[in-house]
Amino acid sequence: MGTVMNVSDNIQQLLQPYNFELFQDMSPFLEEYWATSFPIALIYLLLIFVGQNYMKARKGFDLQGPLTLWSFCLAIFSVLGAVRTWEFMRNVVLRDSLKQTVCYTIFLDNLVVKFWSCLFVLSKIIELGDTAFIILRKRPLIFVHWYHHSTVLVFTSFGFKNRLAAGGWFMTMNYGVHAIMYTYYTLKAAKVNPPTWFPRLITSLQILQMFMGATVVILAYIWRKEQGCHTTTEQLFWSFIIYMTYFILFAHFFYQTYVMRKVKAKTKSQ
Repeated sequence: MGTVMNVSDNIQQLLQPYNFELFQDMSPFLEEYWATSFPIALIYLLLIFVGQNYMKARKGFDLQGPLTLWSFCLAIFSVLGAVRTWEFMRNVVLRDSLKQTVCYTIFLDNLVVKFWSCLFVLSKIIELGDTAFIILRKRPLIFVHWYHHSTVLVFTSFGFKNRLAAGGWFMTMNYGVHAIMYTYYTLKAAKVNPPTWFPRLITSLQILQMFMGATVVILAYIWRKEQGCHTTTEQLFWSFIIYMTYFILFAHFFYQTYVMRKVKAKTKSQ
């Protein structure tokens, strides 16, 4: 018992929480009702169909102000989440090892990580609102967008429920990419033109995120038989499937959007 307490104390000391991070623990509620993510995802897909049909005979709304505020709030949230989770993960890797963050769940008991993990799960419901802006503004809704939003919600809830050890990296990388992505969306909504390479950078980071996610899953598979490793075959299977589909879809989007478009433009100019 003394050893467990010492490990727990050391984990807590890695990152001191702010007062707001000591808010009431939401994890029991999220764990109990994690399966609610399935009907929420189905309702989301149904509303996409209803919304697109509703907007067919209507002119798209402008929504510049609400979209700017929406993107700005998500950008700030993602930046804060990235700073706090990256700081903790770095401390764990430097103090112990990469294996500690991939295979073992003791670090998930840290108050800071638990707080941002709960918000991370809830944010996947909030982020479904991105699609509402696309539909109401009558912008093209691509497959990778709604597939990614709906499956991330379910997978995140599944990972939180099962205390997926590698989920710490999944969350941390997602916070980091979203911090950059929503900053870009904020600038675009506010009609501030960012550099032309910015959207290509974001898609490249998304592809890298999926590659790193698959790598983390492979490492968890390699270390799965070590004593104390909290990784199951089911967790590894679904994590790998999800990340590989994301990798393929985002790579295909990059190819179609940036490579093929450039080739077509060059061919047309000739």
